[in-house]
Amino acid sequence: MSTPARPVLARFARSAPRLAVVAVAALTLAACGGGTEKDGPSSSSSAPAPADGSAAKASFPVTVAHKYGSTTIDAEPKRVVTLGLSDQDAVLALGVKPVGAVDWFKEQPYGKWPWAKDKWGATKPEIVGERDEYNIEKIAALRPDLVIAQYSGMKKEQYDTLSKFTKVVAQPADHPDYGAPWQVMTRQIGKALGKDAETEKLITDIDARFEAVRDEHPEFAGKTLAVADSFEAGKYSAFTKTDPKAIFFTELGFKLKPEIDTLAKPGWNAAELGAEKLNVLDVDRLVWVTSSTEANDRIKAEPLYRKLKVNQEKRDLFVPYQGPDIGAAFSFNTVLSIPYAIDEIEPLLTAIK
Repeated sequence: MSTPARPVLARFARSAPRLAVVAVAALTLAACGGGTEKDGPSSSSSAPAPADGSAAKASFPVTVAHKYGSTTIDAEPKRVVTLGLSDQDAVLALGVKPVGAVDWFKEQPYGKWPWAKDKWGATKPEIVGERDEYNIEKIAALRPDLVIAQYSGMKKEQYDTLSKFTKVVAQPADHPDYGAPWQVMTRQIGKALGKDAETEKLITDIDARFEAVRDEHPEFAGKTLAVADSFEAGKYSAFTKTDPKAIFFTELGFKLKPEIDTLAKPGWNAAELGAEKLNVLDVDRLVWVTSSTEANDRIKAEPLYRKLKVNQEKRDLFVPYQGPDIGAAFSFNTVLSIPYAIDEIEPLLTAIK
Protein backbone atom coordinates (compact mmCIF):
# COMPACT_ATOMS: atom_id res chain seq x y z
CA MET A 1 0.00 0.00 0.00
CA SER A 2 1.39 3.38 -0.96
CA THR A 3 2.28 6.01 1.59
CA PRO A 4 -0.60 8.42 2.17
CA ALA A 5 -0.21 12.04 1.33
CA ARG A 6 0.92 14.02 4.32
CA PRO A 7 -1.57 16.86 4.87
CA VAL A 8 0.64 19.81 5.72
CA LEU A 9 -2.18 22.11 6.73
CA ALA A 10 -1.55 25.74 7.51
CA ARG A 11 -0.64 26.31 11.16
CA PHE A 12 -0.34 22.61 11.90
CA ALA A 13 2.35 20.66 10.03
CA ARG A 14 3.69 18.15 12.42
CA SER A 15 3.80 14.40 11.98
CA ALA A 16 2.09 12.25 9.38
CA PRO A 17 -1.49 11.13 10.10
CA ARG A 18 -1.64 8.65 12.94
CA LEU A 19 -2.97 5.20 12.19
CA ALA A 20 -4.57 4.19 15.47
CA VAL A 21 -7.87 2.32 15.40
CA VAL A 22 -9.74 1.73 18.64
CA ALA A 23 -10.42 -1.97 19.20
CA VAL A 24 -14.05 -2.71 18.49
CA ALA A 25 -14.23 -6.46 18.19
CA ALA A 26 -17.48 -6.47 20.13
CA LEU A 27 -19.01 -3.62 18.17
CA THR A 28 -20.25 -5.27 15.01
CA LEU A 29 -23.60 -3.55 15.21
CA ALA A 30 -25.89 -5.42 12.87
CA ALA A 31 -28.74 -3.11 13.78
CA CYS A 32 -26.86 -0.23 12.18
CA GLY A 33 -26.83 -1.96 8.81
CA GLY A 34 -23.40 -3.07 7.62
CA GLY A 35 -21.96 -1.62 4.43
CA THR A 36 -22.49 -3.36 1.13
CA GLU A 37 -18.91 -3.30 -0.12
CA LYS A 38 -17.55 -4.52 -3.45
CA ASP A 39 -14.00 -5.15 -4.63
CA GLY A 40 -13.71 -2.66 -7.42
CA PRO A 41 -15.18 0.40 -9.07
CA SER A 42 -18.82 0.20 -9.94
CA SER A 43 -21.07 2.51 -11.89
CA SER A 44 -23.12 4.84 -9.74
CA SER A 45 -26.85 5.18 -10.09
CA SER A 46 -29.01 8.02 -8.89
CA ALA A 47 -31.88 10.17 -10.05
CA PRO A 48 -31.03 12.07 -13.23
CA ALA A 49 -30.81 15.84 -12.95
CA PRO A 50 -33.90 17.49 -14.46
CA ALA A 51 -33.37 19.62 -17.54
CA ASP A 52 -34.19 22.84 -15.71
CA GLY A 53 -31.52 22.21 -13.06
CA SER A 54 -34.01 22.01 -10.21
CA ALA A 55 -33.56 19.54 -7.39
CA ALA A 56 -34.71 16.01 -8.13
CA LYS A 57 -36.05 13.54 -5.63
CA ALA A 58 -33.24 11.14 -4.79
CA SER A 59 -33.51 7.62 -6.11
CA PHE A 60 -31.88 4.84 -4.14
CA PRO A 61 -29.97 2.59 -4.08
CA VAL A 62 -26.86 4.43 -5.25
CA THR A 63 -23.39 2.94 -5.60
CA VAL A 64 -20.29 5.04 -4.98
CA ALA A 65 -16.83 3.87 -6.05
CA HIS A 66 -13.88 4.82 -3.82
CA LYS A 67 -10.35 3.85 -2.82
CA TYR A 68 -11.36 0.58 -1.15
CA GLY A 69 -13.92 -0.62 -3.68
CA SER A 70 -17.49 0.61 -3.81
CA THR A 71 -20.38 1.09 -1.41
CA THR A 72 -24.06 0.69 -2.14
CA ILE A 73 -26.37 2.93 -0.12
CA ASP A 74 -29.89 1.55 -0.07
CA ALA A 75 -31.87 4.47 1.33
CA GLU A 76 -31.46 8.19 1.94
CA PRO A 77 -28.97 8.65 4.81
CA LYS A 78 -30.39 10.33 7.90
CA ARG A 79 -27.46 10.09 10.32
CA VAL A 80 -24.19 11.06 8.68
CA VAL A 81 -20.71 11.12 10.22
CA THR A 82 -17.93 12.97 8.38
CA LEU A 83 -14.33 11.89 8.93
CA GLY A 84 -12.60 14.03 6.32
CA LEU A 85 -11.14 17.22 7.73
CA SER A 86 -13.38 19.43 5.59
CA ASP A 87 -16.10 16.99 4.48
CA GLN A 88 -18.70 18.59 6.72
CA ASP A 89 -18.82 21.68 4.48
CA ALA A 90 -20.19 19.87 1.42
CA VAL A 91 -22.59 17.86 3.57
CA LEU A 92 -23.88 21.06 5.18
CA ALA A 93 -24.16 22.77 1.80
CA LEU A 94 -26.43 19.92 0.70
CA GLY A 95 -28.75 20.45 3.65
CA VAL A 96 -27.55 17.70 5.98
CA LYS A 97 -26.07 18.33 9.43
CA PRO A 98 -23.59 15.62 10.39
CA VAL A 99 -24.21 13.95 13.73
CA GLY A 100 -20.47 13.39 14.11
CA ALA A 101 -17.33 15.03 12.74
CA VAL A 102 -13.60 15.15 13.35
CA ASP A 103 -11.99 18.09 15.10
CA TRP A 104 -9.98 20.53 13.00
CA PHE A 105 -6.97 20.43 15.32
CA LYS A 106 -9.01 21.81 18.21
CA GLU A 107 -8.79 25.36 16.84
CA GLN A 108 -12.35 25.59 15.55
CA PRO A 109 -14.45 22.70 16.87
CA TYR A 110 -15.89 20.57 14.03
CA GLY A 111 -14.97 23.27 11.51
CA LYS A 112 -17.37 25.93 12.74
CA TRP A 113 -15.85 28.70 10.65
CA PRO A 114 -17.63 31.88 9.45
CA TRP A 115 -18.71 30.30 6.17
CA ALA A 116 -20.37 27.36 7.97
CA LYS A 117 -21.81 28.88 11.14
CA ASP A 118 -25.23 29.60 9.69
CA LYS A 119 -25.43 26.07 8.29
CA TRP A 120 -24.69 24.52 11.66
CA GLY A 121 -26.98 26.83 13.61
CA ALA A 122 -27.35 25.57 17.17
CA THR A 123 -26.41 22.01 16.16
CA LYS A 124 -23.26 20.62 17.69
CA PRO A 125 -22.03 17.27 16.33
CA GLU A 126 -20.19 14.71 18.41
CA ILE A 127 -16.42 14.97 18.00
CA VAL A 128 -15.31 11.49 16.94
CA GLY A 129 -11.63 12.02 16.28
CA GLU A 130 -8.82 14.31 15.24
CA ARG A 131 -7.16 14.14 11.84
CA ASP A 132 -7.02 10.44 10.87
CA GLU A 133 -7.31 9.02 14.37
CA TYR A 134 -10.96 8.04 14.80
CA ASN A 135 -12.74 6.92 17.94
CA ILE A 136 -14.62 3.95 16.51
CA GLU A 137 -16.64 3.42 19.68
CA LYS A 138 -17.97 6.99 19.55
CA ILE A 139 -18.85 6.60 15.89
CA ALA A 140 -20.68 3.34 16.54
CA ALA A 141 -22.59 4.88 19.44
CA LEU A 142 -24.01 7.51 17.06
CA ARG A 143 -25.56 4.69 14.98
CA PRO A 144 -24.77 6.36 11.65
CA ASP A 145 -26.26 5.08 8.43
CA LEU A 146 -23.41 6.68 6.46
CA VAL A 147 -19.78 7.58 7.15
CA ILE A 148 -18.04 9.89 4.67
CA ALA A 149 -14.23 10.20 4.52
CA GLN A 150 -13.12 12.23 1.48
CA TYR A 151 -10.45 14.71 2.58
CA SER A 152 -8.85 12.07 4.73
CA GLY A 153 -6.09 9.48 4.99
CA MET A 154 -8.39 6.68 6.15
CA LYS A 155 -6.56 3.33 6.24
CA LYS A 156 -7.96 0.03 4.98
CA GLU A 157 -8.01 -1.29 8.55
CA GLN A 158 -10.18 1.64 9.65
CA TYR A 159 -12.44 1.25 6.65
CA ASP A 160 -12.94 -2.47 7.30
CA THR A 161 -13.74 -1.87 10.97
CA LEU A 162 -16.28 0.84 10.24
CA SER A 163 -17.86 -1.21 7.45
CA LYS A 164 -18.86 -3.87 9.96
CA PHE A 165 -21.66 -1.65 11.23
CA THR A 166 -22.33 1.11 8.69
CA LYS A 167 -21.94 2.24 5.10
CA VAL A 168 -18.60 3.91 4.41
CA VAL A 169 -17.61 6.05 1.44
CA ALA A 170 -13.82 6.33 1.58
CA GLN A 171 -11.59 8.80 -0.23
CA PRO A 172 -11.56 8.93 -4.06
CA ALA A 173 -9.71 6.09 -5.78
CA ASP A 174 -7.90 7.94 -8.53
CA HIS A 175 -6.17 10.59 -6.42
CA PRO A 176 -3.64 10.51 -3.57
CA ASP A 177 -4.99 10.91 -0.06
CA TYR A 178 -5.70 14.60 0.52
CA GLY A 179 -5.07 15.20 -3.18
CA ALA A 180 -8.50 15.01 -4.82
CA PRO A 181 -9.93 18.24 -6.28
CA TRP A 182 -12.82 19.75 -4.36
CA GLN A 183 -15.16 19.02 -7.27
CA VAL A 184 -14.39 15.30 -7.08
CA MET A 185 -14.93 15.11 -3.33
CA THR A 186 -18.12 17.17 -3.53
CA ARG A 187 -19.55 14.88 -6.21
CA GLN A 188 -18.69 11.82 -4.14
CA ILE A 189 -20.51 13.31 -1.17
CA GLY A 190 -23.48 14.43 -3.25
CA LYS A 191 -23.82 11.00 -4.84
CA ALA A 192 -23.75 9.27 -1.45
CA LEU A 193 -26.48 11.60 -0.20
CA GLY A 194 -28.57 11.09 -3.34
CA LYS A 195 -28.28 14.77 -4.22
CA ASP A 196 -26.60 14.79 -7.63
CA ALA A 197 -28.63 17.68 -9.06
CA GLU A 198 -28.06 19.94 -6.03
CA THR A 199 -24.38 19.04 -6.09
CA GLU A 200 -23.93 20.01 -9.72
CA LYS A 201 -25.62 23.34 -9.02
CA LEU A 202 -23.19 24.02 -6.15
CA ILE A 203 -20.19 23.16 -8.31
CA THR A 204 -21.45 25.21 -11.24
CA ASP A 205 -21.96 28.25 -9.01
CA ILE A 206 -18.43 28.00 -7.58
CA ASP A 207 -16.90 27.46 -11.01
CA ALA A 208 -18.71 30.64 -12.12
CA ARG A 209 -17.13 32.57 -9.23
CA PHE A 210 -13.66 31.46 -10.30
CA GLU A 211 -14.40 32.25 -13.94
CA ALA A 212 -15.57 35.75 -13.02
CA VAL A 213 -12.24 36.43 -11.26
CA ARG A 214 -10.25 35.10 -14.22
CA ASP A 215 -12.26 37.26 -16.62
CA GLU A 216 -11.77 40.34 -14.50
CA HIS A 217 -8.06 39.70 -13.97
CA PRO A 218 -6.61 38.10 -17.11
CA GLU A 219 -3.19 39.20 -15.87
CA PHE A 220 -3.26 36.37 -13.33
CA ALA A 221 -2.84 33.84 -16.14
CA GLY A 222 0.64 35.08 -16.92
CA LYS A 223 1.88 34.89 -13.34
CA THR A 224 3.51 32.05 -11.42
CA LEU A 225 2.43 31.73 -7.80
CA ALA A 226 3.54 29.69 -4.82
CA VAL A 227 1.88 29.13 -1.45
CA ALA A 228 4.15 28.64 1.53
CA ASP A 229 4.30 28.56 5.31
CA SER A 230 6.95 28.42 8.00
CA PHE A 231 6.37 26.82 11.38
CA GLU A 232 9.78 27.34 12.87
CA ALA A 233 12.98 29.20 12.14
CA GLY A 234 14.88 27.89 9.14
CA LYS A 235 12.13 25.53 7.98
CA TYR A 236 9.67 26.31 5.21
CA SER A 237 6.90 24.44 3.41
CA ALA A 238 5.95 25.08 -0.22
CA PHE A 239 2.68 23.45 -1.24
CA THR A 240 2.39 21.17 -4.28
CA LYS A 241 -0.22 21.10 -7.02
CA THR A 242 -2.35 18.55 -5.13
CA ASP A 243 -2.77 20.74 -2.05
CA PRO A 244 -6.12 22.59 -1.71
CA LYS A 245 -4.35 25.90 -1.21
CA ALA A 246 -2.44 25.56 -4.47
CA ILE A 247 -5.54 24.28 -6.28
CA PHE A 248 -7.46 27.37 -5.15
CA PHE A 249 -4.96 29.75 -6.74
CA THR A 250 -4.76 27.80 -10.00
CA GLU A 251 -8.52 28.17 -10.30
CA LEU A 252 -8.08 31.92 -9.90
CA GLY A 253 -5.89 31.70 -13.00
CA PHE A 254 -2.32 31.52 -11.66
CA LYS A 255 0.33 29.01 -12.72
CA LEU A 256 2.26 26.92 -10.21
CA LYS A 257 5.97 26.23 -10.20
CA PRO A 258 6.61 22.55 -11.13
CA GLU A 259 9.92 22.52 -9.25
CA ILE A 260 8.02 22.54 -5.96
CA ASP A 261 6.42 19.20 -6.84
CA THR A 262 9.77 17.66 -7.73
CA LEU A 263 11.21 18.72 -4.37
CA ALA A 264 8.38 17.16 -2.34
CA LYS A 265 8.77 13.67 -0.93
CA PRO A 266 6.59 11.02 -2.60
CA GLY A 267 3.03 11.23 -1.30
CA TRP A 268 3.53 14.59 0.42
CA ASN A 269 1.55 17.69 -0.43
CA ALA A 270 4.40 20.06 0.41
CA ALA A 271 8.11 20.38 -0.22
CA GLU A 272 10.08 21.05 2.94
CA LEU A 273 12.77 23.65 2.34
CA GLY A 274 15.71 24.96 4.26
CA ALA A 275 16.68 28.61 3.93
CA GLU A 276 19.23 27.67 1.25
CA LYS A 277 16.35 26.46 -0.96
CA LEU A 278 14.22 29.58 -0.68
CA ASN A 279 15.10 30.57 -4.23
CA VAL A 280 12.41 28.13 -5.39
CA LEU A 281 9.92 30.64 -3.99
CA ASP A 282 11.16 33.48 -6.20
CA VAL A 283 7.95 33.60 -8.24
CA ASP A 284 5.67 36.34 -9.55
CA ARG A 285 3.34 36.11 -6.54
CA LEU A 286 4.20 34.45 -3.24
CA VAL A 287 1.44 33.85 -0.70
CA TRP A 288 2.50 33.07 2.85
CA VAL A 289 -0.18 31.51 5.06
CA THR A 290 0.94 32.38 8.55
CA SER A 291 -0.26 32.17 12.11
CA SER A 292 1.19 35.34 13.63
CA THR A 293 2.94 38.61 12.99
CA GLU A 294 5.95 37.06 14.76
CA ALA A 295 6.12 34.40 12.04
CA ASN A 296 5.87 37.09 9.38
CA ASP A 297 8.68 39.08 10.94
CA ARG A 298 10.86 35.98 11.23
CA ILE A 299 10.41 35.12 7.56
CA LYS A 300 11.08 38.69 6.44
CA ALA A 301 14.25 38.82 8.55
CA GLU A 302 15.78 35.71 6.94
CA PRO A 303 18.87 37.00 5.04
CA LEU A 304 18.43 34.59 2.12
CA TYR A 305 14.78 35.49 1.81
CA ARG A 306 15.60 39.19 1.69
CA LYS A 307 17.68 38.52 -1.44
CA LEU A 308 14.69 37.22 -3.40
CA LYS A 309 13.20 39.55 -6.00
CA VAL A 310 9.69 38.60 -4.92
CA ASN A 311 10.48 40.10 -1.56
CA GLN A 312 12.51 43.07 -2.77
CA GLU A 313 9.79 44.04 -5.25
CA LYS A 314 7.06 43.55 -2.66
CA ARG A 315 5.27 40.83 -4.60
CA ASP A 316 4.92 38.65 -1.52
CA LEU A 317 1.69 38.53 0.44
CA PHE A 318 1.36 37.53 4.10
CA VAL A 319 -2.13 36.16 4.70
CA PRO A 320 -3.43 35.29 8.18
CA TYR A 321 -4.74 31.82 8.77
CA GLN A 322 -7.23 33.23 11.26
CA GLY A 323 -8.48 36.69 12.20
CA PRO A 324 -9.68 37.13 9.46
CA ASP A 325 -9.89 33.46 8.49
CA ILE A 326 -8.55 33.87 4.96
CA GLY A 327 -5.90 31.16 5.04
CA ALA A 328 -8.29 28.75 6.67
CA ALA A 329 -10.85 29.39 3.92
CA PHE A 330 -8.58 28.45 1.03
CA SER A 331 -7.01 25.65 3.08
CA PHE A 332 -10.49 24.10 3.34
CA ASN A 333 -11.22 24.97 -0.33
CA THR A 334 -14.81 23.72 -0.19
CA VAL A 335 -18.10 24.79 -1.74
CA LEU A 336 -18.80 26.79 1.42
CA SER A 337 -15.36 28.30 2.06
CA ILE A 338 -14.38 29.23 -1.51
CA PRO A 339 -16.73 32.25 -1.86
CA TYR A 340 -15.44 33.60 1.46
CA ALA A 341 -11.84 33.02 0.36
CA ILE A 342 -12.36 34.76 -2.99
CA ASP A 343 -13.99 37.79 -1.37
CA GLU A 344 -11.08 38.15 1.05
CA ILE A 345 -8.07 37.34 -1.16
CA GLU A 346 -8.99 39.04 -4.46
CA PRO A 347 -8.43 42.63 -3.24
CA LEU A 348 -5.15 41.60 -1.60
CA LEU A 349 -3.84 40.06 -4.80
CA THR A 350 -4.88 42.96 -7.00
CA ALA A 351 -3.18 45.43 -4.68
CA ILE A 352 0.20 43.95 -5.66
CA LYS A 353 1.70 45.80 -8.60
